[in-house]
This record gives sequence, structure tokens and C-alpha cells, in this order.
Amino acid sequence: MSKKNKTLKEILDLILYENPATQDEIAQRLGISRRYVTQLIQPLIKEGTIKRAYSIDMKSYEKIVESLGEYVTPNNVSGNVLINDMLFNMAKHVHAQLEMSFDAILESDENKANNALEMDYATNNMVEKIRTSVETIVSINQHSEFSKSVLYNEVAYDLERIGDYCGHIAKFVINDVYEVGNDILRKLKKMYKTAQKMLRLSMSAFLEGRTDIKDDIMELEESIHILQAKSINLIATQMAESSFDEKERSNYFIYLFRVIKAFERIGDISVEIKDVAIEFHDNIPRPTTPRTFRLN
Repeated sequence: MSKKNKTLKEILDLILYENPATQDEIAQRLGISRRYVTQLIQPLIKEGTIKRAYSIDMKSYEKIVESLGEYVTPNNVSGNVLINDMLFNMAKHVHAQLEMSFDAILESDENKANNALEMDYATNNMVEKIRTSVETIVSINQHSEFSKSVLYNEVAYDLERIGDYCGHIAKFVINDVYEVGNDILRKLKKMYKTAQKMLRLSMSAFLEGRTDIKDDIMELEESIHILQAKSINLIATQMAESSFDEKERSNYFIYLFRVIKAFERIGDISVEIKDVAIEFHDNIPRPTTPRTFRLN
């Protein structure tokens, strides 16, 4: 894109999202002369793409930007870039929260478990900021596609749910007095690594439009369910060999089941994020049939 076209694109975006009152304001904000602003936008004012009150006809905007050599997608308009950055940071935080939670189990570290639980406060604040930011962008840009904008909120809510399950993992250390046996721990390590990878890939699908990796995510989901079944069978064997006269021992198995379920649910939620990504980028609606009743 030439320098002239790049400047015109910056002017159009400024008008579209920040509603400048005058050409002087446009020039000042972009660090160019008012004369240059007039030169670039005068033809668009004459043809009606830019209105006198400095608003833009959205259909004309998309055609012009494409003619400048830049394809318009939901990811490269300024408001959506802001939300994408917020979601990226939230996903990074939730990754760290999951890591802190599992490290607490690996090291039997109650301090790390408490730190992981405290991280959930930030996760909850992040989802609220994204929600209010989406509302603001929709109210400012009357041309925004509301149905797609709210999908940002869905992804943020999914990340919050994963944060909640991280809390279930961390609470195992706080609530229990037994360390996890090596056999179970090996299975948990595999579930943890699989869940982390699923979360990373699903967010990549949404933020980068990489819906082609959907099959990779589904293969990982299958593997995490297999690991879940193996872990449950191993725990069932240990339960059969244990005496339930000890309340603490019975609680240990209950809390351990919750950890395994947490990893499985993180995987399921990652698949849900992948489904949102496909709807967002490929315009393919998510199926309404519950996933447990689908044939594939």
C-alpha cells in the first residue's frame, strides 16, 4: 500500500471510530497538514462516501479500503483489534493460572494454590472489561455486526469458566492432606499438557482465524477423554484397595475426581471456543444439538 493510500486509510478509520469534528482535528491527530486532509477526502465527500458531519457510509468504506489493497475483516478494524488484544492478554493470564494451579499439585505447594485462586479475581475483572468494551464499540459504531460482536463476550466467558476450573485444581492442594501417587500423577501431567495445548490452539483459531486447525483440536479432545477414562479406572482400583473408614482418604478420592473432571471440562470448553471461531470467521453457525448427542 502506498503512503498516500495508507494515510487515507488512517483518515477513514479515524472518522469511522473516533468521530472528529473538523478537518483540523483530523490533521492534528494524524500529524499531517489540513491541506493534505482536504486533498485526500474531498473526492470522497463529493461522491457521498464521507458525509459533511464526518461520518462514513460503511458499504462505500469497505469498497474503498479493498481498492487500496487492504482486505477488510473483523480483525483489522480498530475496535476489534482492541478486543483481540484484551482476549489475548486474558488467555495468556488463564494459561498462567492453569500452570500455577497444576504446579501447586506437583509441588504440594499451598502458597501456589492460593496464588492461583487469587489470579481468578483478575480473570473475572478481565471478562467484565471485555464485556463493557464490546458494548461501547457496538454503541459507537452503529454499522457493527452485533451478532459477531457478542461472540467476543462468549469467548471471554469461556476463558472465565476455564479460570473457575483452575480453581478446582488449586483447591485440591488446599483441601487435601495426601500427595498424589505417581501413577495418577503421570496421567494428570498428560491431561494438563493436553488441556494447555487445546486452549492455546482454540484461542489461535479465534484470534488469528486459524479454523483449519479444528481437526487437531478434536484429536486432542479425544485423547483427553481417553486419559480421563484411564485415570478414573486407576482411581477406582485404588479405591477398591482402600478402607473408607478413613474420612480423609475418601475425601482425597472425591477431590481427585474433581481435578480430573476439571481438565476434561477445560478441553470441552476449548472445543466450544473453536466452534465460536468457525462461526466468527467462516460464518458457519454452531450446531444446536448438544455435543454429547452428536454422531461426530
